[in-house]
Amino acid sequence: MKQLSRDKVNGQVRLYTTLFLMLLLLGACASPPPVPPNDALLAAREAIVTAEQSGARQYAGSELDEARQQLMKAEESVSEENMELAERHAYQAQVSAELAAAKSEASKAVAINREMKEGAEALTEEMRRTGEQQ
Repeated sequence: MKQLSRDKVNGQVRLYTTLFLMLLLLGACASPPPVPPNDALLAAREAIVTAEQSGARQYAGSELDEARQQLMKAEESVSEENMELAERHAYQAQVSAELAAAKSEASKAVAINREMKEGAEALTEEMRRTGEQQ
């Protein structure tokens, strides 16, 4: 009788140990939900706004369009829970937007330099004519 009780207790201990180990394994296999790259998405959006404010639509439209497309791809990747790809697209969007802003500023600087040169040439011509008249 004692042997039967001991076997029964040993069987229960094995059963509970097995159940505990299975629960432990299931808990270890469960992964947390993927976290979207919010910082990268925010940085890309801000870079696009900055590029738009710098006149990128006029001076660097293709780069601005590329930035918007990359941001859309990043948002699609988030909805598909592919956060690594989403972060990569967000970074590419940010870089494209920063390039658009830089090209815009460079184009504006070239235009200002051209205007200044034309103004200086006009002043030089006016001074030459004034000198000839005296």
